[in-house]
Amino acid sequence: MDLKKYILDVENFPIDGVVFKDITPLLNNVEAFKYTVDKMVEYVKEKGADVIVAPEARGFLFASAVAYAAGCRFVLVRKPGKLPREVKDVEYELEYGKGHIQIHKDDLKKGDKVVIVDDVLATGGTMKAIVELVQDDQASVNGIVFLADLSFLHDPELFSEYDSKSLITY
Repeated sequence: MDLKKYILDVENFPIDGVVFKDITPLLNNVEAFKYTVDKMVEYVKEKGADVIVAPEARGFLFASAVAYAAGCRFVLVRKPGKLPREVKDVEYELEYGKGHIQIHKDDLKKGDKVVIVDDVLATGGTMKAIVELVQDDQASVNGIVFLADLSFLHDPELFSEYDSKSLITY
């Protein structure tokens, strides 16, 4: 299935100079969304994961469905002030600024086998921070899966030390 047909470019969003990949048409198409989730689930099962980790907000859209279908736990990575219990915090850089992400201190366990799920790989700042959070808990990153890779925004070797997969590459 050609998933690119279901992703629209929105220029100058959220700031001037950024071309935002709008995935809502994909989410609004039953066949395209099901195909995407099924492909991600196949990858998660290949990697032997027992935990799915994903950042808000668009990563959640795929990750919760993937975790359910793959029979895995689901761990949230959120912006500051969104998680109610004690958290670990990491600062990261993204394509148009800096941010912080957090994870509950007790959500991952030593030895957990994690696949990180997200919608789009741009510069990789968010994903690097998530990998740091996962490894800090002595869990292993068994894989990283994206709906789309904006390969022109990052070094091709960015995640070469990890197994990663993208369903679409731009």
